[in-house]
Amino acid sequence: MEKGVKGKFITFEGAEGSGKSTQAQMVCKYLESLNKPVQHIREPGGVKISESIRRILLNVNNTRMTDECETLLYMAARGQLVGEVILPELKKGTIVLSDRYLDSTIVYQGYGNGVDVSTIETIGAFATKGLMPDFTFIFDIDAEKGLSRTGRTKDRIELRSLNYHKKVRKGYLELAKAYPERIVLIEVDKSKEEIFEIVREHINKILGL
Repeated sequence: MEKGVKGKFITFEGAEGSGKSTQAQMVCKYLESLNKPVQHIREPGGVKISESIRRILLNVNNTRMTDECETLLYMAARGQLVGEVILPELKKGTIVLSDRYLDSTIVYQGYGNGVDVSTIETIGAFATKGLMPDFTFIFDIDAEKGLSRTGRTKDRIELRSLNYHKKVRKGYLELAKAYPERIVLIEVDKSKEEIFEIVREHINKILGL
């Protein structure tokens, strides 16, 4: 990983309908209220080039996209975001909150599609310059329940089978077991406010607040 990183990099992960995006937004507002330097981004996207790739990835008409193409497009979007925003902000001392990161590709394209996880990790290290999060929240929810909570027109990934989304959830659970020093698993069984109180306790500890 590149030297000179002074900020903190915190990622928010979870299957569809887990509420991760809501929690990331709430953390951002909380840190802003404390006058902390914070940047909230989403994946895939966050910058112009990556947003263009996002539209290709999530377009329901792209039914012929191969697993290899899908994996590489996610990595391309991530590589641009890391180089254009994440690393520069971390070097300035910003707290960067990312709605999804490399863990998403490992579970969606690895566990979900069957792409070799070690290959994903190798490509990921190249695309991100070896940048890994300081801390990751994974919000765990039953796959069927999560999909029912999306409440809008589903994109190309959300339209996949329930079995696919169950594999994604399994992937997240296995990552949480494999990296307990980086990942905290939070069950989505309370109100968003109650869940945020749990998240805020971790944020305070991470940042020494």
